[in-house]
Amino acid sequence: MKLAILGGSFNPVHLGHLFLADEVLSVNKYDRVIMIPAYRSPFKPAARDMETTARERLEMLAASIAGDPRLIIDDCEIKREGVSYTIDTLKDIIRRYSPSGKPSLIIGDDLAAEFPKWHDSETILELADIVIAQRTNPAADSFPFPHTRITNDVMEISSGMVRERIKTGGAWRSLVPAAVRAIIEDRRLYGFTGEGSLPTVEESSREFILRMEAAVRNNLSMGRFLHSRNTAIIARDLCIRFGLDPSLGYLAGITHDLAKNLGENELFDLVKSDGLGISELENNKPGLLHGRAAAVLLKRRFCINNKDVLEAVAFHTGGSPDMGALAKVIYIADKVETSKEKANIDLRKMCYAETDLDKLFFAVLKDTVSMLRSRELDLSDETFRLLEKMKEKFS
Repeated sequence: MKLAILGGSFNPVHLGHLFLADEVLSVNKYDRVIMIPAYRSPFKPAARDMETTARERLEMLAASIAGDPRLIIDDCEIKREGVSYTIDTLKDIIRRYSPSGKPSLIIGDDLAAEFPKWHDSETILELADIVIAQRTNPAADSFPFPHTRITNDVMEISSGMVRERIKTGGAWRSLVPAAVRAIIEDRRLYGFTGEGSLPTVEESSREFILRMEAAVRNNLSMGRFLHSRNTAIIARDLCIRFGLDPSLGYLAGITHDLAKNLGENELFDLVKSDGLGISELENNKPGLLHGRAAAVLLKRRFCINNKDVLEAVAFHTGGSPDMGALAKVIYIADKVETSKEKANIDLRKMCYAETDLDKLFFAVLKDTVSMLRSRELDLSDETFRLLEKMKEKFS
């Protein structure tokens, strides 16, 4: 997979960021752009411009790319905290994403002159292909290292401009995605004091998925939301690969952990209505019920009645002997997505190489069971029966 990396403060994300990412994807034919918000730039030692929290910057970024599987958010720099050095991020991305060939590092021409001052810039040149994007349009500027220069149109927008216009009451709403505007207005960010709200739109399948993504984002921690979104993206890829409906894969993936933040009593109350009973293991470890509880919520609160989606969400944790193809896809995607530090990278690669869904599923299932047993954790009866069924299939 051909990857490009686009970093920045994204404080806030604006249309210039998204236009550049779209240019890289559409014109330069990359498969994915990974957008990486910095915790603190080494060239911005003072945090005076960081009026928002890391969570708010991530939320705005997540809202701005909802439903676009070409774009990935990775919060590795925020997790690390401290000064965000590109070399550390680059090594981490290569390790977890296993790109085909070198990833490309997108640098604005306004920052290119500072590149020799970057921490371990020589190693950066070894690990990544440098892509220079036009930001301030100084065509004569030189960059004395191997690189590719893209001739993108320049949008005269900066995050600083957006913040200043909000603070001074200037025109800013057309500079950011509508969903970002809503967050800024609702949270009163950057000194916003006016009133505003998102316009209503006609319902469509895409709009429904976007609404569900927003519901998940509002109900989960940002780390859990990013896991859900990464799961949805991989699930969509797998659905395309194995001839399933990719929109259902994305929907099941984005909602599979919807009940993850609920307390024990809420989980018990929800699953009582699905007619499956509660095992001794589930009674002792109620967290195992979050998939089943999420399926109940999807049906009860959001009127989702698609049996494949509900099954996939309900059984993504432990599996079931009778699970269908979409349920297997969500199980796989949940276990191997890229924000999971301890995920088996070989299995992640296998997702884009294996041509038989059951073989891929069996490999992920065996790896998951092995991990549980190494931690001396109990297997549910359903997981054990599923494992035996798959062993029989491939014996």
